Order: sequence, then structure tokens, then C-alpha cells
Amino acid sequence: MESSTTLEIINKIENLGIKFIDYSTLSKITQNYNQNSIQKIISRLQQKNILQKLYNGKYLYTKSKTTDFETANYLYQPSYISLQSALSFYGILPQFVYSITSITTKKTRALITQNKEFTYGHITASLFHHYTKTNNFLIALPEKALFDSLYMASKGLISLDINELDLSIINKTIFKKLCKNYPKLKL
Repeated sequence: MESSTTLEIINKIENLGIKFIDYSTLSKITQNYNQNSIQKIISRLQQKNILQKLYNGKYLYTKSKTTDFETANYLYQPSYISLQSALSFYGILPQFVYSITSITTKKTRALITQNKEFTYGHITASLFHHYTKTNNFLIALPEKALFDSLYMASKGLISLDINELDLSIINKTIFKKLCKNYPKLKL
């Protein structure tokens, strides 16, 4: 009976195209809302290498193909990829970035999971905009990634060497609009 239940859960996960699982998602899949039962199911799925614990009640379905950026969005919500990771993604920052950097309206946080570091910089809700969904993850537009980086650098939270950046893809009109309401930003 246990195997068939596990098989049914796997089939539902795959049919729904679910990559990430938490207690709420698993409750909906199994139609079981008992916290203890859900915890036992999660433990069983972990033992069978079907789920891998990521962080704080969040799990990865091990057969799914995910990117670090998708994982970053899932781990700490709301968030979007920005700063060095987005600049590197767009080719503005030529060097490879080891930490996956994101922006959030929540507290600043750094998480390590799957041998990777995910960092989240806090920004006020009024600045949480100009991002798009690309390849199943949220990422700042190039101009917003530059703005976020300059904003965080002006506060002394990150270091940024403007001379290392290839700004040729930056739309100056969009960038100026982003900066218009922030004259204190040190450009």
C-alpha cells in the first residue's frame, strides 16, 4: 500500500509539472491536511530520494530539472534575480558569479543549500518592480539590475566597479526613468 501511495504521489507531481514541494503543496496533492501525516510522507519521500530538502520546509522534487535562479525565486518569496547575478546573466558583468543574488521586500538573508549560496538584499516595496519572468524565473530587467546594484552600492551593501561593466545593452531612457526619483543615488 505504501509503495502505491508513493507512486500515486510521484505521478501527481509529474503530471502537474511540480518542481518544488512544501507542506501546503503536498497536502493539496494528497488531499491529506494532517500535519503529522504530511511530515511522515515527506520523510518517506526523502528516504527514497524523491524529495531533497532545500530550506525551512521547502523541498525539491529530485527528478525535476531546475536552475539555480528558479531555486532562488522559490526559496525566499517575493524575490527576483538581480544585482551581480542578473548583470552576469545579461553579459553586463563579464565575470562568473558564485552566489545567486536576488532582491526581496523581506529581510536581507543569505541561505546555503545544495552547496550554493543564495543571497537576498532588502529593498523597499516602492522599488520592487521592473522584473520579468524568463525561463521560469523572475529576473530584473537589465536597467533595473544596474539600478539595484548602484542603489545597494550607494548604501555600502555591495561593491561594484562600474568600469568592469559593459553598459552597451542598457537602455538609457529606461535607466534614467528608474533613477529620476532617486537623486541621492551616487552614479
